[in-house]
Amino acid sequence: MLNKSIRRVSMLILFTAAAMAACLFSISTGAVMVPLRDIVNSILQYDLSGMHRDIIWNIRLPRTLVAMVVGANLAVSGALLQGVMRNPLADPHIIGVSSGAGLFGIFLLVVVPQYDYLLTPAAFVGATLAAFIIYLLAWKDGVSPLRIVLAGVAVSAFLGAGISAMLTFYSDRVHGALIFMVGGLAAKSWPDLAIILPYSIIGLGLAMMFSKQMNIMMLGDVNARNLGTRVELSRLLITATATLLAASAVSIAGLLGFVGLVIPHIAKLLVGSDYRMLIPSSALLGAAVLTFCDTLARIMFSPIELPVGIIMGAIGAPFFLYLLRRKRA
Repeated sequence: MLNKSIRRVSMLILFTAAAMAACLFSISTGAVMVPLRDIVNSILQYDLSGMHRDIIWNIRLPRTLVAMVVGANLAVSGALLQGVMRNPLADPHIIGVSSGAGLFGIFLLVVVPQYDYLLTPAAFVGATLAAFIIYLLAWKDGVSPLRIVLAGVAVSAFLGAGISAMLTFYSDRVHGALIFMVGGLAAKSWPDLAIILPYSIIGLGLAMMFSKQMNIMMLGDVNARNLGTRVELSRLLITATATLLAASAVSIAGLLGFVGLVIPHIAKLLVGSDYRMLIPSSALLGAAVLTFCDTLARIMFSPIELPVGIIMGAIGAPFFLYLLRRKRA
């Protein structure tokens, strides 16, 4: 038991180191290489002058922090949804929660762009409605994991049709919505971090509060009720927390897929299924992976920058097929 605890704590330390390494890699790498010494001096003392300070503080540091928060939010949202829906294939993008946020987000961006400051609350409302509809469609004397996925795919397709219709009617404004649809972090700055950070703090805090409930609910509804858990209320609150995290991430980074699918599975393989360790592990690993992938998206075809959603799609789609095949087997 002691060795298992030591291993889990060691993995948590490793994930923290990976997140810090990804952060430094992102800040130092680009068209202009910034030495590690300058990064440390600038962040700790803010005494660096000239071009490197501007690059660090005005361009790379805020984008890197946004990437880390978005990655943590999506990863924890996926971990919560996979647990509460008892489905290893659940994640905000696949089951349609992100599509609900995307529909409302696209509506603001292309139909009423003067209200773009309401993007985050609108995305939360859209994600909440999508989650409610999916849950309602999947309910039949309980929630079936297969019905969850099927209902999510159907709702996602329906909402995707709505997005396509809006882009068709407002074709002159499509360019501003393209990055949002693919998922990207280009030009993210301090105001974007200020928008997402309160939602992230609240959502991650609630996720940790619900970690004990998640462990109980993993035993099954009957056992959870026998232990005094109000299953449906807990499921509703946990789903709302996952929706809040996903919606805040979508409002900043767009329809970024597969982070919530891939990261929780990797974390679970390394630290186990105890949500008291799985949630912080998923957050740290999600931050590290998305930050690293965003850096690759910036430098792979420099000076052309790819949206990070393309990189995550290239990684996540094969992983999804692997999970689907393993589940069927």
